Amino acid sequence: MKRRAFIQKSAATASVFSIVPSHVLGFSGVAPNDKIQLGFIGVGKQGRGLMTNFVNYDAAAVTAVSDVDVDKMSLFSEAFSKALAKKKKPTQKLSEMASYRELLSRKDIDAVVIASPDHWHAQMAVDAAKAGKDIYCEKPLSASVAEGRAMVDAARKYQRVFQTGSMQRSWDRFRHGVELIRNGYIGEIKEIKVAIGAPYKSCDLPTQAAPANIDWNAWIGPAPYRGYHEDLACPIGDKRWGMWRDYYPFGGGMVTDWGAHMFDIVQWALDQDHTGPVQFTPPSSPSESGLVYTYENGIKVTHTKWGENNNEIQFIGTEGRLEISRGYLKTYPDASLADKPIETPNAKRVYHSKNHHEDWLQAIRDRTRPICDVEIGHRTASVCNVANIAYALQRPLEWNPVREQFVDDPGANLMLDRAYRAPYNYRDF
Repeated sequence: MKRRAFIQKSAATASVFSIVPSHVLGFSGVAPNDKIQLGFIGVGKQGRGLMTNFVNYDAAAVTAVSDVDVDKMSLFSEAFSKALAKKKKPTQKLSEMASYRELLSRKDIDAVVIASPDHWHAQMAVDAAKAGKDIYCEKPLSASVAEGRAMVDAARKYQRVFQTGSMQRSWDRFRHGVELIRNGYIGEIKEIKVAIGAPYKSCDLPTQAAPANIDWNAWIGPAPYRGYHEDLACPIGDKRWGMWRDYYPFGGGMVTDWGAHMFDIVQWALDQDHTGPVQFTPPSSPSESGLVYTYENGIKVTHTKWGENNNEIQFIGTEGRLEISRGYLKTYPDASLADKPIETPNAKRVYHSKNHHEDWLQAIRDRTRPICDVEIGHRTASVCNVANIAYALQRPLEWNPVREQFVDDPGANLMLDRAYRAPYNYRDF
């Protein structure tokens, strides 16, 4: 019997009795009859939310979790059991471990879901790629441009399937809006306004005593050390999202947190997924909005509050406007465009994903790139991170998206990376 036929027959036979990890069968990816074994790294509110989605899919099985907060791991396991019961699936005990590197060392884990605070993304993703795991990493992909490029390079070197958690790309509303723009339904785009929150701020929170359930030094990880404060790692029962996202060096403010969603749609609509703007101009006086970035074709994008809410985009074209958020899609002057399918022959189409998580799982099986591949996630994160640099420096910056460097500005280029504590090193791959 030929080797390929033998492997196929063996895999089919094994599936009758048990779930066989792909590494046992000698596959570089995942065998067709094998469940994709998932490990979760970072199990706060976002991690738990992602888990409740992944338990829906028969193609995957959540196997292990890692977090520096033992209480959050326990809550995750409880939520996992409830989710299984709701789906009428057999109960399963999760392996819990404080060290994400211990999780990565397990040969029965095929892929990981990273939902840690942003300052951990690069180190964890690079380590996961080195360990041969496919990766789903929350947005914003990185906390610096240099980290993002390393994540791309590591994923390519180890041939990993890497999905950025920019799930708006898998929503009908945003896909339709993008296709309307790409097909010229509002004419040539001249200006775009993006309403999101403020840039990051320095972390000046007072130090509190760290609770016993959290390993605070491990939470800090690669970032410069500072003392615990509950705003950075909100305890269980606190309805807020972790406010670390507002403070450098743990997050990039709303410019990265929501910018990673809304600037991402701008990149997609303008077909700029593998490049970026060439100029960043902050407001003339210190402000939390008003920055303008400009693409090589002259299109200007302004970070400003323009509507009644935050987290919305206004595209202004020569023949109309398109406004979009998670709650609506509006088109002017022809309001019907928002609900009318594009039926034009030879219309320009974008990648069609109906489900962001399933898209990644299928890409793992097919060994293809998903809808928001690591390079796309990196380019969007770069827009956000460079915008924060321009706000911090309060002067215009010329950006070379090919070299991923500022033009003739050594001082600004020093801000494209961030300091890491030893022994962490995201470049070690």
